[in-house]
This record gives sequence, C-alpha cells and structure tokens, in this order.
Amino acid sequence: MPAEQRSGLCDRLLSLGYVEPEQVKEALELQKLRPSTRVGDILLDLGYVEEDHIIEALSEQFDIPFDLHIGEQVDSSLTTKVPINFIREYQMVPYRRNGDAFLVAVTDPANLLPLDDLRLLLGGVVEPVLCRQRDIQGIIDGYFEQQSADAADMIESISMEDEEGTVHALDTIESERDLLDLANEAPIIKLINLLISGAVRERASDIHVEPFEREVRVRYRIDGVLYEKFSVPKSQQAAVISRVKIMANMNIAESRLPQDGRIKIRLSGKEIDIRVSTIPVSHGERVVMRILEKGTFLFSLEELGMDKHDYNQVDKLITSSHGIILVTGPTGSGKSTTLYAALQRVNSPDKNIITVEDPIEYQMPGIGQIQVRPKIGLTFAMGLRHILRQDPDVILVGEIRDHETAEMAVQASLTGHLVFATLHTNDSAGAITRLINMGIEPFLVTSSTLAIMAQRLVRRICQQCKEAYEPERESLIDLGVAPDSVGDRPVYRGVGCKRCQERGYFGRTGIFELLTMSTRVQDLALQGADSNAIKRAAKEEHMRTLREDGASKVLQGVTTIDEVLRVTRDDSANVVAE
Repeated sequence: MPAEQRSGLCDRLLSLGYVEPEQVKEALELQKLRPSTRVGDILLDLGYVEEDHIIEALSEQFDIPFDLHIGEQVDSSLTTKVPINFIREYQMVPYRRNGDAFLVAVTDPANLLPLDDLRLLLGGVVEPVLCRQRDIQGIIDGYFEQQSADAADMIESISMEDEEGTVHALDTIESERDLLDLANEAPIIKLINLLISGAVRERASDIHVEPFEREVRVRYRIDGVLYEKFSVPKSQQAAVISRVKIMANMNIAESRLPQDGRIKIRLSGKEIDIRVSTIPVSHGERVVMRILEKGTFLFSLEELGMDKHDYNQVDKLITSSHGIILVTGPTGSGKSTTLYAALQRVNSPDKNIITVEDPIEYQMPGIGQIQVRPKIGLTFAMGLRHILRQDPDVILVGEIRDHETAEMAVQASLTGHLVFATLHTNDSAGAITRLINMGIEPFLVTSSTLAIMAQRLVRRICQQCKEAYEPERESLIDLGVAPDSVGDRPVYRGVGCKRCQERGYFGRTGIFELLTMSTRVQDLALQGADSNAIKRAAKEEHMRTLREDGASKVLQGVTTIDEVLRVTRDDSANVVAE
C-alpha cells in the first residue's frame, strides 16, 4: 500500500507493531463508506487495536504527552471551574496543576483551539495531555452521579415527610391542595429536572412515570430496554404529574382524558425536545416522555450498520427517478432514522422534497414537512394528494396505514415520483402481501415497488468490557450458524462496566433485510404467492435475512447471540444444518 494512501496514525501504528498492513487496508476501505468516521475508530471497532495503542500513536504523531492514569489524579476543584457543556462538546478538561501550569486532558489532538478558551478561563498556562475517552467520560459521570445522588436523597427526604406506612388517595391529595401550588414546590421542580438530566446522561430514549397503588415507578428506556430507576412516594404523585404537564403546556385540571404536549429545554448546552403523552389509568395518570436530542439524530446512510452489499444497493436505489422504497418493521425499529438518512443523501438544491409525517420528529433544513392532523381532516392520504400538486421530486410518507394512502403512494410513484414510505410488517416479503391485502392490485404493487427493507435495532457490545467466550452449540444453531463453521473465530459478549452501567451494551446498530423487486419476485406476487414463498425465492437470489445479518454482526463482534435472537423471534426462515 503506497504510504501516501495511509494516514499518519496508520503509519505510526504500523511502526509500533500494533497493526498489520492488511488490517490498515481493510480499515481504509471501510472509511470510504464511512467518511465521517476516523480511521482509528474503525480499527477499534474491528478489534485490531486497543485504545491505549491509538493514544500512544497519536502522542507520537502530534508530539503531545499521554497519561493513561488520569482518573487517579483528578482535582475536582479544577474541573468544576469549567462548564459541563464545554467538557462534553470538546472532550477536554483541566485535571491537575503542574507548577504554574494546568494539565488539560484531551482526546482529539487535532482540535486544540478550545485550549485558548481554557487559558482565559483559568488565567494561566495550559498543557494538553492525551487520555482515554473513558477518562473524560468518568469526569462527566462524576458530575451527573452527584445529581443522581441528589435525586435519590430528595426522594428519600420526601418519603420521610410522610407518616410511615401511610398511603394517600389521589383524590384526597388533589382536593386538599391546589395543583398549581403542588407543581411549583421547589423540590418537585428540582426532582423533575434531575430525572430528565439523568435520562439524558444515560442515553435514555423515553422516561416512563407509572402510578401504582402504593408508589409511582420511574423507568428509563435505554437502548430499547426498560430499566427501573426510582420510586416516588405516592403522596407526591399529583405534584410530579402536574409539574410535567405544566412544562408541556397541558391542561393540569384534566386527568380523565389522554393528552399530548411538548417540552423544549437546554441541557449542558444542547437543545432537547421532549414529546409528552399522558393517559388515565386505574391509579392516576401515566406519563411517557420521549427524548429527542437535537443535532444527534442525523445519522448518515453509512452509519446505520448495513453491510457493504446492501449499502451499495440502497445507495443506488435512492437515486432512482421514480418508484416506491418501503422500510418495514415494528415501532421503535429505526425506520424513521433510515428514511431521514436516505433523505439527507438525496437532498440537494435541485430537488423538491416534501414529507407527510405523524409526528414530525425532527426538522430537516431544505425539506417541506407536513404534520398529519386527523381531527381536522388532514390525513396521510389527503396530505399526499395535495403534495402531488406541489411539483415534488421526492415524497416521504410517514406510514401507509390504509387503502387510500397506499393507492395514492402507488399512483405517485407511477407518475414519476420517488416515494419513501414505512409499513408495519414483520419482514420484507410480508410488505408485498400486505399491500395486496389493502386492496392494491398485484400488478400495481410489482410495477411501482423498487425494494423493501426490513430492519431491527440490536444493542452493541460495550467496547470497554467486551470479552470473548465459547457459545453453546444450541445457541449457534438457533442463530442459524453451523457450529463447525465458526472454527476459532471468537464470539463476544459484554461483562458490564461503569461506562455501560453494568449492562454489557452501549448504543445500538441496525440489522437489515433488503428485498429488491426482481423478475422472479414479481412473478410470484402476480401469481398470488404467500410471503413465505416470496421470501424463499429472494433467499435463493442471495437476499440476506434479518437473522443472517444479525449472525454476521455477532461474528464481527458487534452484538451478541442473545440480542439477535431477541429481536428476530418472528424471523422464521432460519434453518441451518449442523
């Protein structure tokens, strides 16, 4: 490999003996698909190097000292002088004095301009020192852990104010004291703020506040799984619910009907939207808050987790002049994220892109977005009908729910428009039969549909506590992998550490199943074949199923066997002979 094609980091890793030329070549090829990802991060993801090796090579490349034991020498009196949003944004923080100078932990030696701000803030000389990412994260966690401790202490102090064993009825609490007075008590305001900031710190997508007979349970959904965090005293139920409703501009006097609202806050310098939903249940009102962190949702197509073959196909399909591209999967499977990534790729000044969504989760610059409002007659079908009069090139339909919407989407694709849409089916082949069952003629389905992609989200193994192990033979067979084919290839799992809150997982990625409308698939659909027959034909044409894509990611060390089995229980065509 010519030296000019390699990065300076790669050259130093090679000279230090931490990587082989073939590994560097593979990482650089992958970087072409993920240009926004640094080659060092790719080498880490592939498991070819450790973070310490990267730090040592960067230290040599940029002539900056490194310290792998910063966590043992942090001076909290220095760290608290720096705003937490500065630490999070630039991943740098002063941690110790060295004579008259301040040692500053940094993770990106290519971006040292913010050191000037620290120099002014601290009023002295600053010296950068390279450190691990987890050292910076440990300082951030320490900041937020204090907040979590405050929340727990606050809940405990609120509990102690009640008589031991006393449970107040909801009606009694509301009738004795005005709801506005309850919601504006300072401890309750602080408690809700701490619950929200704690959820953001732990990367939760949702906060659930659930009233029961004797307590109010608070749970966070993290990487798609719910975890219980706190129990709030029953006596504070009305105050907690009312505070959230006030923040979301909802009617606090109405507790008998479901309500929806929205909260906009700024936390650690980041703008966060929170979608709030309340419903009446037997012991009060149940609240779910969906956290939408602005600026972090826009994944590129390369970052979704598709294998190279599927990515190349999708990248080609979304540049088509007309036709329908369907994305299927259950709620929370990442369909919207995939569609937004596709829209980003095709968005350009020479294209008119309009969407009709329910709800509009994220604002996208340069794109017209319509919010569905069924109460006033603005349905998906009506919105789609009027979009066609706006001379669009690309249309996104948030969800095809009925015959009318499906028919409009098909007609739009046949009249020269590229249509992206979602559909709730278990797999890709099921989308064809679903459209036909909605009343769309088979010949219209086959002539308008370009491809159908089914997807799920799986949790990624935490890279800091990742360990190899020997899986049970039965688990591999369930996954669809012949045990003898694994050989000496390691299979990984997460043990649990501070970074991942002892869960063994950190973050999520997608697994995909891409069915293109080949001639054989079209013929089967026209003959009225069921989804199983269509899926078998697609597999014979080398379509990779959801579980097969998941199995590939298990063998790459991205996720675990249990995680793939958990999200693909409905994927039935997975038989592999021993």
